[in-house]
Amino acid sequence: MGARFLLLRPAGYALKSAFQETPVVSDARLFELYAKEQWYGESLRPGHYLFDHRLYPDYAFQVVRVYPKFSVVGSETTIKVEQKVEPKNKVLYDVRFEDVIGQEMAKRKVKIVEKFLQDPDKFGRWAPRNFVFYGVSGTGKTMIAKALSAEAGVPMLPVKSTSLIGEFVGEGARQIHSLYEKAEENAPCIIFIDELDAIALDRRYQDLRGDVSEIVNSLLTEMDGISNRKGVCTIAATNQIEVLDASVRSRFEEEIEFKLPGLDERLKLLEKNAATLPEKMESVNLREIARLTEGFSGRDLVEKVLKAALHHAIMEECAITQRHLEETIPMARKEYRQPPKEMFS
Repeated sequence: MGARFLLLRPAGYALKSAFQETPVVSDARLFELYAKEQWYGESLRPGHYLFDHRLYPDYAFQVVRVYPKFSVVGSETTIKVEQKVEPKNKVLYDVRFEDVIGQEMAKRKVKIVEKFLQDPDKFGRWAPRNFVFYGVSGTGKTMIAKALSAEAGVPMLPVKSTSLIGEFVGEGARQIHSLYEKAEENAPCIIFIDELDAIALDRRYQDLRGDVSEIVNSLLTEMDGISNRKGVCTIAATNQIEVLDASVRSRFEEEIEFKLPGLDERLKLLEKNAATLPEKMESVNLREIARLTEGFSGRDLVEKVLKAALHHAIMEECAITQRHLEETIPMARKEYRQPPKEMFS
């Protein structure tokens, strides 16, 4: 039996990559014709999904209501789409600069970005547009970006560079363009590109990397033209700034280094995170643990020391002791080896 009425709700992609375009129904009548042709004869029931296979491959629409309840798409079916309206300028993060232990220089330098995002008109052509955060993994690069978003009261669009490398040539470049268009729609806004070295590796090493060069060219085009996108700032992060392509690196106005925490900072990190552990600690000297963990990042202290000690204590059904903490350190310790200089000569 052909349905008389069908109400759909945009549900999203089954397998979503970074910033895929979301269809917007601009003409309800044209969409109805498009939907009837594509889904003619499809069985309908509330809660089930219809997948687009043409303009937006694998985008799903959920059946909200259908009358009669169990029917199929027919030539006489009236099809409506429930459009989801997302609030603009939505800030998603609840983290502040004061929550970030250490990295005082980085916090000071991004203050100019905060002022720009709060009042883009004030800066004009002198606006701070492109910044790169670099340093060892786990030192707070993403956390500072989230804090900047919250402090400035603007949204941040995060994307991992690895998710831009798609199966088809041109897919990554299209996603870059869509990303900047979305940022412009939500301006003032931050674009945060993590793991930049995954796509912006020195071009001498890109010959076997698929459409990476095309992605980089698209990114450079957007960064060069970002002055035309009022109120948009690009922040990229990398653990290996020394391997970035020179043409990409030159686009950033400021390179902000994130350093490993010193003794006092490690102690503060340990104390702050230890206070949230679900098991109590007995006879623990955290200053000694801080002294023994020179060269550890904040993430190392949390994931490889505190969490590992917690798990050991739970397995032994006892409180966390100094022994549990100290036993994790040799296993967690790692060396950060720099690539040989001749590799890039």
